[in-house]
Amino acid sequence: MVGTQRGGTTSLFRALAEHPALVQPNFHKGVHYFDVEYRRGMAWYQGHFPRRAAARKRLEAAGLDGVEPIAFESAGYYMHHPAAPRRIAADLPGVKLLATLRDPVERAYSAHRHELMRGFETEEFERALELEPERLKGEVEKIEADPAYLSHAHRHHAYLDRSQYVDQIEVLFELFGRDRVIVVFAEDFFATPEPVYDRILDRLDLPRVHPAGFEQTNARLRSPMPDALRARLDEHFRPYDERLADLLGEVPPWRR
Repeated sequence: MVGTQRGGTTSLFRALAEHPALVQPNFHKGVHYFDVEYRRGMAWYQGHFPRRAAARKRLEAAGLDGVEPIAFESAGYYMHHPAAPRRIAADLPGVKLLATLRDPVERAYSAHRHELMRGFETEEFERALELEPERLKGEVEKIEADPAYLSHAHRHHAYLDRSQYVDQIEVLFELFGRDRVIVVFAEDFFATPEPVYDRILDRLDLPRVHPAGFEQTNARLRSPMPDALRARLDEHFRPYDERLADLLGEVPPWRR
């Protein structure tokens, strides 16, 4: 799962982790190897997952003999990080990616609240949006020039940029092909989780085994966004959403 941050990934990850064939990391849902820990090497990354024998025992206990286990993680920065998709393509040939998208206005507002609560942001939302171009200026170039460079601003202050999904999905389609990139909308998953979940399992060639239940997790309470600001952001994202609809052949739910 490559993102997006604050896009329903935690809820979907927890549901997928209950499938006997899907093997999550030992400690955290996201290893973040391909974005901020790449210098540590592939052996370090592989060490975060259970051994194949243990994964197969889980399948046998579930009566799914003959099904191959699939290791997976959820790192919300992978999709947006300038180098992560290329690294994944180079190191994991044949991998399939899952991208969960959410109303970009809601995602940006939620991300700002998330960064405030974690201590990575000090400005109010509207001021943070004003500062974003200057904060991000030159950061992509620095990341691409130095694999060890970690950009605080690019990771924690890209509220608008991260929500411009079409640019990121285009990169994924180019590197992996449409057949290996699964795009789902958080709104669809929360409204009717079973068909969305089944579509993901079908794309992974896995039997349809459902979790005990589907729950929305990791939500944060926040004050309502001013109507004028919401309208301005809605217009900002409109051309990106139109391009996304053309790319996917489907209008995203927040534009239906």
